[in-house]
Amino acid sequence: MVLIMKTRMIRILCAAAFLALGLGGCSRSQMNFQIAEAIGTAGMYENNEPVETPQMAEKRKAQEESDRAEAELVSVLDRAGKLALGYNYEEALEVLDTITGQQSQDERVLAARSQYEQGGSSLEKWEGKIPHLCFPCLIEDSMMAFDGDNLAYTYNTSMVTTREFKRILQSLYDNHYILIDIHSIAGPVTDDRGTTTVEALNLKVPSGKKPILLSQDNLNYEGVRNGDGIATKLVLDEDGKVKAKYTDSGGHDLVGDYDFIPILDSFIEEHPDFSYQGARGIVSVSGSEGVFGYDLPENSGSDTGSGALTSSRLTAADMTPEQKAVADISAALRAEGWQIASAGWSHGYMNSMSASEFASEMDNWVSRVGVLTGDADILFYPYGAEVSYPGDNLDYLTGYGFIYLCGLWADTDYREVTDEYMRMTRRFIDGYTLQNAPHYFTDFFVTENILDEDR
Repeated sequence: MVLIMKTRMIRILCAAAFLALGLGGCSRSQMNFQIAEAIGTAGMYENNEPVETPQMAEKRKAQEESDRAEAELVSVLDRAGKLALGYNYEEALEVLDTITGQQSQDERVLAARSQYEQGGSSLEKWEGKIPHLCFPCLIEDSMMAFDGDNLAYTYNTSMVTTREFKRILQSLYDNHYILIDIHSIAGPVTDDRGTTTVEALNLKVPSGKKPILLSQDNLNYEGVRNGDGIATKLVLDEDGKVKAKYTDSGGHDLVGDYDFIPILDSFIEEHPDFSYQGARGIVSVSGSEGVFGYDLPENSGSDTGSGALTSSRLTAADMTPEQKAVADISAALRAEGWQIASAGWSHGYMNSMSASEFASEMDNWVSRVGVLTGDADILFYPYGAEVSYPGDNLDYLTGYGFIYLCGLWADTDYREVTDEYMRMTRRFIDGYTLQNAPHYFTDFFVTENILDEDR
């Protein structure tokens, strides 16, 4: 009925339009507009024709197809561009290879392909030193931490503030350092006979860039008092990103970039060219005093005593809420590119442990922490107290699959690769070294420019 009435109205309006045209009145375009306005199609069709003609429909469909193809092309170019920003040139070119037909000859595609091919060929083999800067927990509110109470001195000497860490990152970026994955330096290689040995790898970096490792040591938040301006645990935000939980001076619990991990993630998001092929940092954890701010049960897991890498995992149903939080955070970190290292179960001096003590130390970590964080092949020696090379404890480590062994050295970047492991040093940065040994860091930043004004 509505259609019949609309058809009749069009006929009446058309008759009126022809009459008006015959009498020298309104123009065709004016008539079209009046008709279209009367029947509710104003602005829908070309020249306000009352209905879409076949020619219009064909043209519209062609335009819609063109718009769709353009949107898809832009999406692919954007995806390839993001990969290239992180120096993943081969992957970026593979994405461009998915563009076929006439679009493959689009000038934007050809320009991107040329750029990524040149980028890949510009990578240079790195044969110099590779520094490894290691940090403690960070202080978000220095006024709360340095308030003169019984923990103020400890915070001042043993920690770095978030303001200082952000300035250090900016200085590293400005000085052309680029964050790499420790696994790109050396790793297991199996030869034609099936023999696997650890070998130095052919690390290549963009021309003009210098590789660096960044890490955070023994992240358990033990010794941090809530309300002192320091984060007390890691959490996952509503988007599944790892953030730090912190209580401000007003007693409000906040979740955000209040410690090393989320600050570095956000810096890379803003400066994707600071991360080489998606590299993130390393975070080491022990276990006896918790992980990421969560206490572990007194008896969890089972001592393997095997000295061989275990792949066993607790199921979610077997976990306490604290264990599940550690497992979920670990999974999110690894998905983002982070590496998780062992710092032993007790975070004790490993150089003074007997063989049985050392075996218990590592068995406990693997069976009680590793089952939550995932298999680890990186070890941070607590306090830099390394095992003997060679020795039974070293054999126990490599038997568990720990092949990246990181000690401490204040002002030197040492690295050694053998058939069984890569040994390297970390430079630990805390409040004491920043204030008393600024010359340790002249290659990376000017200490007086990064020191927090509240120190």
